[in-house]
Amino acid sequence: MPFVYRTFARLMAGDAARIIFAEEHIRARDNERLLDIGCGPADIFPHLPRVDYTGFDANPDYIATATRNYGCDRARFYCQRVNDEVPATGTRREFDIVLASAILHHLDDAEAEHLFRVAHAALKPEGRLVTLDCVYAPGQSPIARYLISRDRGQHVRDARGYLDIASRVFSRVVPIVRHDLMRIPYTHLILDCTK
Repeated sequence: MPFVYRTFARLMAGDAARIIFAEEHIRARDNERLLDIGCGPADIFPHLPRVDYTGFDANPDYIATATRNYGCDRARFYCQRVNDEVPATGTRREFDIVLASAILHHLDDAEAEHLFRVAHAALKPEGRLVTLDCVYAPGQSPIARYLISRDRGQHVRDARGYLDIASRVFSRVVPIVRHDLMRIPYTHLILDCTK
């Protein structure tokens, strides 16, 4: 349910986490083409510059919310699963940036590798895939480890686990572990993958 998801996200992280993610990690510029795989209600959209945004998600309620809140001439939304081809985008290799936020830990290794391949195919040369997921990390807070172990995603990995899958598809992958994106102890891994 989009309302519950958005309320929980605002309580745990607020807009500050999205702003940090957008400015420090996505680093989009005006007029770039951005594809958001598993966009949810597209709450990252207001924190991006004037990009040409395409979002897709398997949940029709999230897509309806995203369309209602952000649908415009530079934002399009499609109800579609990640295992399908990139939605209604015309030719492949046309995106500057692909996002996959909070989705990899819901996918088994084969599904995750498929997501990386879909992203790779959608990117222009030198384009970037940016992912963000919860992660098990050495020295992380016991509270963070406990909360992550209770996540709905059944495929939370350590950084090496995510990196191994990404490296099957992308030759340049930079992992960044962050413990400071939420108001509660929690650990995220951001992968910056360049085609």
